[in-house]
Amino acid sequence: MGKSQKKRSMRRHNPMRVPDSHLPKGLESAASSSPKNEAVLPIIQKLQSPDAAERKWACVAVSNLIQNDPSTRRLLQGKNVVGALITRLSDSEEEVWIEAAGALRNLCIDGGYDICAEMYNKNILAPLKTFVPKISTALSQFLESPKTAPENAQQVVYEFTENVNTILWCLSETSNKALNAINQINLVPFLMSFLAARAKLPIATVTAAAQCLYVLTDDNQPAIDELRSSAAYSTCLLEIVRSEDTAKGKDKEVIGDRLTTLKVLTTGILSNVSPLPPTSGASGVDVGKEIVLPLLQPVVTSVSLIESSALAESLVAKLALEPPQLENLSLKGTPKSDHRSDTEVELERLENKLRTIQLALEILTGACATLPDPISEPQEGELDAEEDDEDNDAQLEEDVTDDMALDDVPLTNGATTTRHLPALVEPLITLIQPVRLSFPPAAGQSSHPPTTSVLSAIHVSALECLNNVFLSLSASPTAELSAASASGKQVWDSVWATLGSVGTEIARGQERKQEMWEIGVGVLWGVGNIWKGNLVPNEEQVQLLIQLCNSSSDPTVRVKCIGTLECLAQHPQSIDANRVIAMHLLSILPTTTASSTYGTEPLIQALSALIDIYSDENLPYDVNFRQGNFVQRLVDSVEGVRKAVRAIDRRKERDLKLRGEEMRDNLVAFIKYRKALRF
Repeated sequence: MGKSQKKRSMRRHNPMRVPDSHLPKGLESAASSSPKNEAVLPIIQKLQSPDAAERKWACVAVSNLIQNDPSTRRLLQGKNVVGALITRLSDSEEEVWIEAAGALRNLCIDGGYDICAEMYNKNILAPLKTFVPKISTALSQFLESPKTAPENAQQVVYEFTENVNTILWCLSETSNKALNAINQINLVPFLMSFLAARAKLPIATVTAAAQCLYVLTDDNQPAIDELRSSAAYSTCLLEIVRSEDTAKGKDKEVIGDRLTTLKVLTTGILSNVSPLPPTSGASGVDVGKEIVLPLLQPVVTSVSLIESSALAESLVAKLALEPPQLENLSLKGTPKSDHRSDTEVELERLENKLRTIQLALEILTGACATLPDPISEPQEGELDAEEDDEDNDAQLEEDVTDDMALDDVPLTNGATTTRHLPALVEPLITLIQPVRLSFPPAAGQSSHPPTTSVLSAIHVSALECLNNVFLSLSASPTAELSAASASGKQVWDSVWATLGSVGTEIARGQERKQEMWEIGVGVLWGVGNIWKGNLVPNEEQVQLLIQLCNSSSDPTVRVKCIGTLECLAQHPQSIDANRVIAMHLLSILPTTTASSTYGTEPLIQALSALIDIYSDENLPYDVNFRQGNFVQRLVDSVEGVRKAVRAIDRRKERDLKLRGEEMRDNLVAFIKYRKALRF
């Protein structure tokens, strides 16, 4: 079973805030579906105006126009709003480039990967680089001599800094190409300066720096090395996570939420760079056990998603009665780009609390299990010792598997031990269950896309975390855990109930539903592997797994389905279900005249499953193997299996090649073994 690993080709931690996949492609469809179509052209024209006031107005208008409106955002993008705003970053008037940064920041957050990629391709880093030293100088002056600038001037700089750091954060997640370019700016000292001066700066500015630093240190060695090089950095980060909440006054609750987000981000940074360097004086800190779990477990249980969804709906209904902000736009009274009503502020606060939950889940997922190095070599003698033992053939096959095999033993990163993991299961089960606003309707978009986006992200992240919890538990099985079959059945039923709520009818714009199924099957595989033989197969569930295996084009999903079916097939008394599953697994194999249409990885997994299921001829369901003459079907597959394994490129897929060769040999040995049996 594949652990939830980060894909380096697309590094986004957060989903698109206001998704647009429900919209047909093309500018014409965007124009026809945008309620603000007529306002777009004047704004684009004013971005080029010789009048600075008009240019500033246009930058602000972009932010107002795109609010929760993917069709208008797409329409603006088609009119090159990104290029026009990047040009405004070099404007002669300070107010213009400040507002342009705000508009670009909002486009990054709302539009996600595609817009960020466009910004990078249009060289947004050129003007951004020039802002970094200017911000550093201003920050130093404010900290050393606060009276050198009026408070409102300082606030403008802080808000501008927040926007710049947010854009850099989003760009860092866009691609390795963008990340490498950002590495050249040497941002770690710049970002850490905000965390070090956190007591004297607005919490939003500090949090934006922490968010950028969290992303930069995610599987990015240059930034990790830079942060680990200074003992002061480690000390500062530890001080943040260990600090007490000292928020006071009427904004205590709001500031408390932001401090929680800062602590969660800092926990993520520490997790990214763990273990801490010996020179830091904190090298003995077990980041996972002493920081990640104690801090983040209460965070993920702090919010009810049912209540959050209901609150969002009531706020949206209230917002509908308020006048739209676009009508308030005028050159005489230019609103700030962050001008929002009290209702909008409350909605944003709710969204931010939910984003913090999702972030905490993301960090916990990494702490629960980490992938082994795919190019690591076995210890000397390790492979030979197992090859000498015929009884260990099946285990050897698992040990050399690629990263999708369930028994791929994770290297615990010192962050957790399996005894800490069961306590996470119950809160995670609660967070995977859909609520009213979890997914957009089959036609159109949600009544509040940002809330729907973050709720679905929480469900997916909680499933990913469960996936890694059960992967780790199955890699370190205990007699106590195996005996707790009632708990396993409860988790199994809860995951199926969640998938039942998601449903199998998935319309355009509801891609998160598909993700839920694909990750959920991985959780089922992990649960099934721990309590193999104890879970009674349900006919409907078996058919759904077979249908998903047949309909998916993703070999990873197919492997997960096959692995889960294998676990169900090993319930001793379920002879009919065993037969149905076995026939499906046999259908995946090649024949004497045709190769497998399922792909090499699913083929190898199906062979592994069949050998595992029928390795004990004394089990009640073995009657299916004998009566169905399965051994002849396996014989017919041998040559096709050999061809499939021979076609694997060892240079590109070394692990898969090794596993395929092992499985090819195991298949031949298994056939000989079964033929030699006498009944």
